[in-house]
Amino acid sequence: MASLQDIQRRIASTKKTRQITSAMQMVSTAKLSQIQRFGSGYSAYAARLESIVEHLVSAHLFDNADAAHIPLINQRPIKKTGILVVTSDRGLVGSYNANIIKQTNALMERLGLTQDNTAILAIGGNGADFYKKLGFDIVLEHRGVSDVPSYNEIRDVVNTVTSLYDSEVFDALHVVYNHFVNRLTSEFRDVQLLPLTADTLHAMGGTNEDKAELDVQSVYDIEPDTTAVLNVVLPQFAQSLVYEAVLDAKTAEHAASSTAMKAATDNAKDLIGRLELQFNRARQAEITTEITEITGGMAALG
Repeated sequence: MASLQDIQRRIASTKKTRQITSAMQMVSTAKLSQIQRFGSGYSAYAARLESIVEHLVSAHLFDNADAAHIPLINQRPIKKTGILVVTSDRGLVGSYNANIIKQTNALMERLGLTQDNTAILAIGGNGADFYKKLGFDIVLEHRGVSDVPSYNEIRDVVNTVTSLYDSEVFDALHVVYNHFVNRLTSEFRDVQLLPLTADTLHAMGGTNEDKAELDVQSVYDIEPDTTAVLNVVLPQFAQSLVYEAVLDAKTAEHAASSTAMKAATDNAKDLIGRLELQFNRARQAEITTEITEITGGMAALG
């Protein structure tokens, strides 16, 4: 049985741990609120850009375009598939990283992907380290994403993603990450980003049965030509989707961290309660033993 001193040390140690996890919970909650405010502003831009692309699709610009000269919509034989995995750099986020990696592995199994026909693009240290150990080809690795990442911060990353596709390092790209639902829930999301297709763009923007078909001749005057326009708009759209995924994943990470630290704080509180009860019982037993010994000694003297 543990001594009173051992129990006291455990209580003191657990109280210090509770203070740390409680402080980390407050920090994560503040970061979550900050990135949610920031993300709402970017969502307005992303929605507007998505609306423009949807109009281009509805106006049948894709049908009139020369796909061979537009890399982002050119359907070429898939020899290698890129998987953009967005994880965190650190732990203390509960099952956040484990869920992404588990679901990504299941996705690769469904697609029949192996080390030979898969290129990993890793944003976040956990995903990069995991797939490095398995021997996958890591064609992009980015660590140290800030708590509230700006587009300028990861501009080079999103540009590299599209340039790797243009260079045929991979022929299709899936973006996988945890989508923020609310403070307690996130869900795994897999978006086949490249190549872009009209069906994919419609799916990303949702469906609206009463959406009117647009006539390209009456709505758009294309200068210099359709191919040139799409080669400007589509890279911006693809890069916007990558950045939006990073922002969404970072939001889910802060929520996971806040939840994990709250659980740790609650567990520490419960443990302290049990230890204090154990201490009181041990102390009571010790006092009872002392009284019994004193009483026995007095009886022997009498």
